[in-house]
Amino acid sequence: MVDSHCHLAGEEFAGDLDDVVTRARAAGLVGAMVILSSGDSAEAERAARVRAAWPEARFSVGIHPHQAGQHGGDLDAAMARLDAELDTHAAVALGEIGLDYHYDFSPRPIQQEVFRRQLELAGKRGLPVVIHTREATEDTFLTLRDHAGGLRVVFHCFTGGMEMARAALDIGAWLSFAGIVTFPKAGELRDVARMVPADRFLVETDSPYLAPVPFRGKRNEPAFVAKVVEGLAAARGAPVEEIAGQSTANFHALINRDRPSDAV
Repeated sequence: MVDSHCHLAGEEFAGDLDDVVTRARAAGLVGAMVILSSGDSAEAERAARVRAAWPEARFSVGIHPHQAGQHGGDLDAAMARLDAELDTHAAVALGEIGLDYHYDFSPRPIQQEVFRRQLELAGKRGLPVVIHTREATEDTFLTLRDHAGGLRVVFHCFTGGMEMARAALDIGAWLSFAGIVTFPKAGELRDVARMVPADRFLVETDSPYLAPVPFRGKRNEPAFVAKVVEGLAAARGAPVEEIAGQSTANFHALINRDRPSDAV
C-alpha cells in the first residue's frame, strides 16, 4: 500500500516519527507521498528527517490556497522559490494546490492567480498536480480546463458527489479517498467509490487529519491507510488485497512510474 497524501513532515509527528514509520511499514505500506508547503523552512527541515527515517517516502511541494495570500505580493519570486524547492525535495508532484472558498483565508483573486501559475509550472516540469478544492468546484474545473491540459491531476481527499466525480473523471483525473469513506454517514461517497474505474482511485490518510473508523478523534497516521483500503474494498465489493494492489499501481501511474515493482 501507499499513502498517497500525508503531512508527515508536520510538527505533529516530530516527537515520534520513527515509531510512526515503523507502524506504517508493519501495516504493509511500501511508501507515502508527503505534502510540503512552499516557503516553510521549518517543515523543510523536518522533511529531511522524514527522508532519513523513511527513504521510500516521496514528496510533493506546493502553495496551498490558504497560504496564497502570503505570496501574492511577489508571485514571480514565489514561483522561483517553489521551482527550486521541487528540485531540493526531488518532488514527484506539485501540490497541494487549488481553491478554498470555505475559509477564504486568502482573497479569491489571489488564490486563482496562484493556482494558475502553479499549474503552468507543473506543465513545464511535467509533474502531476494534487488538487485541494472546497466550495469552489466551478472555478476549480474552469481553471483546470483552461490551464491543465495534458497534466496528470489527482483530487485529494475527494468528498464530492457523483456529478463532480464524473466531471473529474472526464478530464482524466484520479480520485483519492481518505478516511471519510469509512464514516457511517458517507453513503454517497461510497457510491462514488463503487463507480470509479479501477485505474482511477487512490487511497490516502491526509495525516494528521481525518482519521478513519475506528480511530476517529485521534491523530491520523499513514498506517491507518489500511482502514481506508478496507473501507474502499467494502464499498466496491472487492478483496482488500485487490484494492491495496490496485491503489499502489495507480499511484505509480500518477507519478509516472509504470512498473508497480518500482520503488516508490
